[in-house]
Amino acid sequence: MHVLSNIFKRRLGLTGLALIVVTGIFAVRVGTYDPFRGAAVVNPPFNSLTYGVQAFLWWDRRVSQLHLEWMRLMVFSHVKQIFPWDDLEKRPGEWDFFRADQVVDEVESKGLKLVIRLSDSPDWSRTTVEGEKGVDFVDAPPDDLADFGAYCGTVASRYKGRVAAYQIWNEPNLSREWGGKPPNAAEYVALLMVCSDAIHAADPAAIRISAGLAPTATDDATAQPDEQYFHAMYDAGFEQYVNAVGMHAPGYSSPDLSLEQARQQGIASWATFRHVEDLRRIMVERSDAAHQVAILEFGWTTDPRPDSDYHWFAVTEDEQAHNLVAAYQYAADNWRPWVGLMSAIYIGKSTWTPDDEEYWWSITTPLGNRPAFIALANMAKYCGDRTIPSRAPDSPEALGLATVTPCD
Repeated sequence: MHVLSNIFKRRLGLTGLALIVVTGIFAVRVGTYDPFRGAAVVNPPFNSLTYGVQAFLWWDRRVSQLHLEWMRLMVFSHVKQIFPWDDLEKRPGEWDFFRADQVVDEVESKGLKLVIRLSDSPDWSRTTVEGEKGVDFVDAPPDDLADFGAYCGTVASRYKGRVAAYQIWNEPNLSREWGGKPPNAAEYVALLMVCSDAIHAADPAAIRISAGLAPTATDDATAQPDEQYFHAMYDAGFEQYVNAVGMHAPGYSSPDLSLEQARQQGIASWATFRHVEDLRRIMVERSDAAHQVAILEFGWTTDPRPDSDYHWFAVTEDEQAHNLVAAYQYAADNWRPWVGLMSAIYIGKSTWTPDDEEYWWSITTPLGNRPAFIALANMAKYCGDRTIPSRAPDSPEALGLATVTPCD
């Protein structure tokens, strides 16, 4: 009986040990479970993270040189710039690359890398679109997609090996970006395909990025919810034409606000910075976790005008600075490696005034820099296994007296 009891105890002990081991394995698996499938990313086109900012270098060469110096001082590696089709090909087949060549040369001379947005169709390419550009709509697809493909291919061929990435169009889920017509994801994917194929044929190493979508819940002729539109893009097979999936991160709430907290406060997830996570879950659901995300626009407005459409979510300049730094920090802590490029808005256009809504999103003004610029320049930066430590505002690096190599 005593022997049987000892055997029973040993078996019970082994069983208990097995349960402990199994429970431990389960706990480890639960503890390391990643709903965003970061480990599934293969051949990431960007270092995670890659620090970028959108600029407006096109017309004023003196100002563009200053703004590029600012970007070097920020220790950002990538500058996003529109190469407007309507400036490059004012008439069919008549190309003018004078300013475009200068921009590419200037960016290279500063040791920066260029992300080009391909958009802004010329009047001659969209004769069937009703209304006036700049009044009735912001942009419109051309009548013949082959014309857009020729534009994409011509730019990519001219600058082969000199452009890091191409963003193909912008916010097509808004009618104002689609010629005033109701948004149509299948039509956008058709445009994406001809441009992507042309780029790849001209410069196979260039990164191709789909357009970032406008975060919205509006569902009518003027807009389509970004999640719904994103699903429709997958239905049309867009993922086969890109190296990275473009997204926009709304500045309606601070990065400190989680999706769960937003729900508890009655805030829709599309109105949060972390709405990016909703779109990443769609990528996982659609078996596309292998693609990396490029955040093409994110920022916070300080618009103080009571009659502005953007005043309801405006922040102070100090809050803008805090949120931008917190956004990069949150991504570094939680979104690597599935987020690569993060491009903030904006190094402001020299002609913007307080009457322009973009003026209030900018981290600079024509007269100088806002607190957000200083905070972004001095924050810590994380790129793969390398970290650039934060720095004091009066340090030689912050004052431009010592050079710091950017992440990329």
